[in-house]
Amino acid sequence: MQELFEPLSAGKLELSNRLVMAPMTRSRATGDGTVTELTAEYYRQRAGAGLIVTEGTQPSVRGQGYILTPGLHSGEQVAAWRTVTDAVHAEGGRIFAQLMHAGRVGHPVLYPDGGLPVGPSPIASGERLFTPDGMLDHPVPREMTPDDIAQAVEEFAKAAANAIEAGFDGVELHGANGYLIQQFLADGSNTRTDAYGGSVENRIRFAVEVAQAVSDAIGGDRVGFRVSPGGNANGVSESDTPVLYAELVAALAPYGLAYLHVMELGDRATTGRIRAGWPGPLILNPHPTPESFPAKPEYGAEALRDGVADAVAFAELWLANPDLPARIKAGGPYNEADQKTFYGGDHRGYTDYPALG
Repeated sequence: MQELFEPLSAGKLELSNRLVMAPMTRSRATGDGTVTELTAEYYRQRAGAGLIVTEGTQPSVRGQGYILTPGLHSGEQVAAWRTVTDAVHAEGGRIFAQLMHAGRVGHPVLYPDGGLPVGPSPIASGERLFTPDGMLDHPVPREMTPDDIAQAVEEFAKAAANAIEAGFDGVELHGANGYLIQQFLADGSNTRTDAYGGSVENRIRFAVEVAQAVSDAIGGDRVGFRVSPGGNANGVSESDTPVLYAELVAALAPYGLAYLHVMELGDRATTGRIRAGWPGPLILNPHPTPESFPAKPEYGAEALRDGVADAVAFAELWLANPDLPARIKAGGPYNEADQKTFYGGDHRGYTDYPALG
């Protein structure tokens, strides 16, 4: 497993190892989207990662998709995140904020004005929102106007600047898992007939505009971008994945981003094509076959040896093992993740997983 512990340069960062903590929604923020001291402890415990990528963080009020998720669009939220970044940096760690606009994956109950969520086209996700009062169907979103699109791009850039103010080392743009950026990319959720829909060139436009605006705001070498090629999370569907991601990667390459983060979905051939077209560091959430879930350390070491990745991201392993590097070096054992405590709640299943010894 020695490959996992070699240093890596990614943009402005010098990572001490190639083990990345993947973004994971934990739904433990306050009702106004601020993180807590418990959040700071959670990330501090995992500062042994070469890089931590936080849970999806909404860049605006309308960008929220779930209850009790954090934001980076108010002064109070920025100040609260500062306690997290200070805690991680005190342990020698590095941390990026993942900026996630949920788009159509939302509900009026999440927004003070009771308005509809927004999306590229008026097509519902087909999924549901969990609330303490029960499950609610995602409504048909309001189709974004050109002004709405411009505003969303600006919100991403402003949230990125807020992240730097909060002490983050950079940001990751969430272009995966069926959220707003992927909703524009995917022809199943984007049926627009203007400059943001139809051809692949048009469907990648929003993603590229966001990457450009955020790079202009904080520098491309502080920006990562996450994709999930062929993924159908939250009801998205892509009919042209190989061409779509080849053009997206080529369009993002000139911005000198810190890294591309690929959520692999059992299709190593697609990963290989993306690797061949991406000139910078590539972080892989390694799932080389459809049976390889959840990801294991040996999948990551293999990906590094094969040259399809420069660093590897794990989710459940980090969730349940705050001292993951030590456990990998020791060959285990590994704590098992308690799925009942994944979302919401208190310290249980959050900061109480034991370390070795």
